[in-house]
Amino acid sequence: MAAVVAVGSAVLDRVYGLSNLPAPDGGAFVRDYTERAGGVAANVACALAALDHDAAVVSRVGRDDAGDRVRASLAEWGVDATRVRRGDDATSYALVLRGPEGNRMIVAGGDAVPGVALTSSDRDALRAADCVFTSAYAPDGVVRDLVALRRSGAVSALAFDLAGPRAELDGRGAAADTVGAAAATADLFVANAGAADSHVGVGPERAASEFAAMGASRVAVTDGSDGAFLATPATTVHAPARAVDVTDTTGAGDAFTAALVHAWVLGDAGVRDAGRIAAAAAAQNCTREGARGGLASPSDLPD
Repeated sequence: MAAVVAVGSAVLDRVYGLSNLPAPDGGAFVRDYTERAGGVAANVACALAALDHDAAVVSRVGRDDAGDRVRASLAEWGVDATRVRRGDDATSYALVLRGPEGNRMIVAGGDAVPGVALTSSDRDALRAADCVFTSAYAPDGVVRDLVALRRSGAVSALAFDLAGPRAELDGRGAAADTVGAAAATADLFVANAGAADSHVGVGPERAASEFAAMGASRVAVTDGSDGAFLATPATTVHAPARAVDVTDTTGAGDAFTAALVHAWVLGDAGVRDAGRIAAAAAAQNCTREGARGGLASPSDLPD
C-alpha cells in the first residue's frame, strides 16, 4: 500500500439526466436529477483507495450540507478527509449534464476550491507521501508550490492532470506558464485531447510526444472512445479503449489517471501494460452511473 495525497477539487456534482445534450442555442428536458460527491482530486483519491492505496485529499468546502456530504463520501471510500477544511464560501459544485448515451457536459462553479491553500501540516504530509496528485483545477499558487516541491526533491513523485482547456482555466486554475512548469517536472502528466489541443495546438498523439519532450517522465493524452496515447521521452504508443456498454462517462478520465498512478508511477508496469490497465479501469467506471459508480479494485485490472 502506497500513500498518495491528492490536492485540489472536492465538490458536489449536481447531475441532470437530459433528453439530449443541447447544441448552442438549443434546448433539452431534464429526465432525472441526482446529487453526488465529485471533483477531480477527490475522484482520483477514491479510485486509488479502491486500488488499496492509502489516500488523502487536501481541499476546501463550505460550512454547509454540501460540504458535509463531500467529506462523508470521502470517508466512505476510506479516504482521509481531515485536510478537507471548512471555509465561509459555499461548497464548490459541478453541473453535470448527461445525455441519454452517457456522454456529458460539465459546468463548474463556487468559491471554496479556489480558496485552497497549503498549510505547513499539508506540506509535511506531501513530503511523507509516495506520490502527490493535483490538477490544473487547483489554484495556480498551489500548483506552483507543488511543482517547486517536486523540483527540490521534497516530494517523491508528482502526477498532474491538465483537466481543462485554457479558456476554462483562465482566472480559475493553473496559468499557462504553470502548466508548462508542470509538464517539465511531472512524473505523470495527463490531459484529454481537447485540453491538450488548447495548450499545444496539436492532436493527441503529437501532444503526448510534445509533453514528454518538455520533460515529463510519463505522459498520457486521452481521446475518448479512440483510446489514449502514452509517451515517455523514448517512445509513444497507442492504448485502445476497451469496449463496454456505456452508462455514464463521468469520472472515466479520473479512473484512468488513478490507474496510471497505481500501475505506472507506483507500480512497475511498462508503458503498454499501463495503457491496458488504465483503459480497463476507465471502461469499468463507464458501466455505472456517477464519477465513482464503477471504480476498479485490483482484481478487476489486467495483469
